[in-house]
Amino acid sequence: MIKKHLLLFVFVSFFCPAFAQKIQSPQEFLGYKLGEHFTPHYRIAEYFRYVASVSKNVKLQQFGTTNEGRPLLAMFIASDENIGRLEEIRHNNLKLAGIESGGGSTAMPVVTWLSYNVHGNEPASSEASMWTLFDMVDPANAATKAWLKNMVVVIDPCLNPDGRDRYVNFYNSVVGAAPDPSPTSREHVEPWPGGRVNHFYFDLNRDWAWQQQKETQARVGLYNQWLPQVHVDYHEQGYNAPYYFAPAAEPYHKDITQWQRQFQITIGKNNAKYFDQNGWMYFTKYEFDLLYPSYGDTYPLYNGSIGMTYEQGGISAGLAVVTRSGDTLTLVQRVAHHHSTSLSTLEIAALNTQKLLDEYKKFFDNSRANPPGDYKTYVIKNDNNNKINALAKMLGRNGIQYGFGLANKTVTGFNYVTQKTEQYNVGANDLVVNAYQPKAVLLHVLLEPKTFIPDSNTYDITAWSLPYAYGLKAYGLKESFKPASTEWSVAEPKPLVNTHAYAYVSAWQSVNDVKFLAALLKKKIKVRYAEKPFEAGGKQFTAGSLIVTRAGNDLAAFDQVVTQTAAALNQEITPISTGFVDKGSDIGSDAVRFIHQPKIALIAGDGVNSEAMGEVWHLFEAQIGYPVTLIRYQDLSRTKLGEFDVVICPDGRYEDFPSEKLQNWIRDGGKLIAVDNAVSLLVDKKGFLIKHREEKKEDKDKEKDKDKTVKLYGDRDRLALSESIPGAIYKLNLDNTHPLGFGLPDYYYSLKLNDDIYDLFSGDDGWNVGTIKKDSYVSGFVGAESKKKIINGLLLGVQPMGRGSVVYMVDDPLFRSFWENGKLLFSNAVFMVGQ
Repeated sequence: MIKKHLLLFVFVSFFCPAFAQKIQSPQEFLGYKLGEHFTPHYRIAEYFRYVASVSKNVKLQQFGTTNEGRPLLAMFIASDENIGRLEEIRHNNLKLAGIESGGGSTAMPVVTWLSYNVHGNEPASSEASMWTLFDMVDPANAATKAWLKNMVVVIDPCLNPDGRDRYVNFYNSVVGAAPDPSPTSREHVEPWPGGRVNHFYFDLNRDWAWQQQKETQARVGLYNQWLPQVHVDYHEQGYNAPYYFAPAAEPYHKDITQWQRQFQITIGKNNAKYFDQNGWMYFTKYEFDLLYPSYGDTYPLYNGSIGMTYEQGGISAGLAVVTRSGDTLTLVQRVAHHHSTSLSTLEIAALNTQKLLDEYKKFFDNSRANPPGDYKTYVIKNDNNNKINALAKMLGRNGIQYGFGLANKTVTGFNYVTQKTEQYNVGANDLVVNAYQPKAVLLHVLLEPKTFIPDSNTYDITAWSLPYAYGLKAYGLKESFKPASTEWSVAEPKPLVNTHAYAYVSAWQSVNDVKFLAALLKKKIKVRYAEKPFEAGGKQFTAGSLIVTRAGNDLAAFDQVVTQTAAALNQEITPISTGFVDKGSDIGSDAVRFIHQPKIALIAGDGVNSEAMGEVWHLFEAQIGYPVTLIRYQDLSRTKLGEFDVVICPDGRYEDFPSEKLQNWIRDGGKLIAVDNAVSLLVDKKGFLIKHREEKKEDKDKEKDKDKTVKLYGDRDRLALSESIPGAIYKLNLDNTHPLGFGLPDYYYSLKLNDDIYDLFSGDDGWNVGTIKKDSYVSGFVGAESKKKIINGLLLGVQPMGRGSVVYMVDDPLFRSFWENGKLLFSNAVFMVGQ
């Protein structure tokens, strides 16, 4: 009995004080006032872990890690009554949404989610996250304790730890004993690539729907397990701007409800109340619209939440900077502003709990009973299992329900390719998505063939329909059909055993096929490709098909290496017993070309668009697993180019490009792949045939007459839209007999981000692989003047130069890595062209 009392005393002495003691503020824990120094990410994580160890009202969850191994954290904060029933609250949200069965209750806490610091060099919000956390757990704070009676708060202190530390480490390494507020001082000029992006130089705020990055996959996975009622994404903008908060600017996507619009105003007015009291400058309803679906405000909106972006002026401001108005903006001020909107948002959410939950339920009830849009069923033709599988995984990550096949085989629907209403016979393995489901709004936004744009002055791209991005034929049906099956009937490739083949043949139609090629090349297996279609063993193979012959691969374990590599990648391969084909050219003919294992240099550094470079880097490093060497452009002059077969120049502004050394390397057999603005820099350069498409004389005359028109200064933004193309889809005519077009149909959907277009090559000078005609526009906003310009020209071309070649890619085929079909196109440029 004495022992029991002693144990109880020990427990009370050592554990109870942990919950009763005063919780340290961030200033007390860190040793400095927030805003006086930049806090490294590990110290932010330590503060969150500290609070988790001393507060009984929180639960800290590590839901993933970054590419560089830093933790991704979410802190859940609730009242004494609710902290132990977080799972019940989470499941109730999913029941209200109809994702889980049973029906949920609106007499539950509302969930408000605050996401800080998605862009690494917008660091003030992570500092504010610690202050907000302290306010929510401080036992002496009566106001926040009252809010928590009906609310669960989720704080993600840093969405981009790798980018944040890149910026903070830079700044802390160059700042003096006191910050220099002069905008020209080096502490306000980040070195390339800057801290905005993550490890692979991706903008994580454009990746919510696509989930191409490790951080986003983990975060959105957690988000979809909760589906909160309110979500705020914290940012910074240029330091000469004041603070921005909701309501957002037009255009709003038409699927955003009137309630979501109205509550943005409610929240905005509450934020304004506190900013007015402090005399802080702010603006609303300008610049930041709600259209593109992959932001931290729009993605939550399309998932039933009140999604918002808050923007504090401060990029590159460091600890202090003198603004254009002559004022000194400090990090202390920036942190205070973000802290104010954090608490203001939590306050207004707590005061409107019942309405938020009622409208949340209504959103999902409407989604299931009356989905938006003309089409109630989407059918995506299965031309390629790998592409369909990739799309299905993407839909699944977003919680969108899908199946395969239809009981009713013949349907009538809108054909995305022909833009006409046609009959279609649905295959058993065609992907079928019924719109009557909880995620109907997000589904409609991602799959609608044309996005309605009520206001063309947008902040981002205006077209993204997934069938075009994946290069898949699709049909929109006005009738509701349920999929015949939740699983497809495609059997996984059976591993080949006891095979002694003359050669193995693999398809070349998707990124999976590229990954298989990369794996073979890394194992020193020699691979060939068919330049023309052929038939062998009763099967048809298209141009570009990979052929792995026994000849030249003098390995005792040849069959084992090839078949095991295919099995590991779930890749279907066909063994053939003879080089004498049924139709087409034999395996030993010159129509079967050898793929020289390329050594690839990717240009990086000053002048290069870091995000465009990161897309290429991520493709090789994380998707196909093939080595690529990153070389700074300024180091190219002293690089032994002869060690490389391919040089990739992503979008950028290169000085002295192309150098004589680079041109000589091409003529000696090198292959240059120029993308986006790198193409324009080759115009009028000796030896390069690329030329801007010339406007007709009558068009120039009309332009001169137009310039004589008196323009109003107040109309300048609108006038600029006539020559704007923020991101629209065009259908190219593709020469798929050329290696650059292998594995693709005779058309290709390109996402145009500018109105650049070039003259067609004449004669045998070069190959016009991707061309555009007069009626090639498909979807998205294009200004009137730009639309006139984008006709009858070249967007994909290949020019022989000496023993080498130049590949011109006017549009970025890897844009944000979600343009899936562009990955095969780009791989063709690397592995197929010039062989």
